[in-house]
Amino acid sequence: MSVADAIRAKLTTAFAPQRLDIYDDSDRHHGHAGARDGGESHFRVMIVATAFEGLSRVDRHRRINETLAEELRAQVHALALTTLTPDEAARRM
Repeated sequence: MSVADAIRAKLTTAFAPQRLDIYDDSDRHHGHAGARDGGESHFRVMIVATAFEGLSRVDRHRRINETLAEELRAQVHALALTTLTPDEAARRM
């Protein structure tokens, strides 16, 4: 299973998102700290979930980091997050 697939599976299970976009940006970081041959070290995630209602941005990120703790320890060097409730996502469109 790829790192992106593992991220998708864990976030889907934990947050039941209405939208989940995962982008592997590793190719943009070739030669930088934490970059690995074969990529899958730098990710950008956009997640929309009702589970974020009532939570601050810091608390949302904290919960995602806890959910992905294994990946962050072993494989993922950088994780950029956009975390929205469905209402927040609708206002952005």
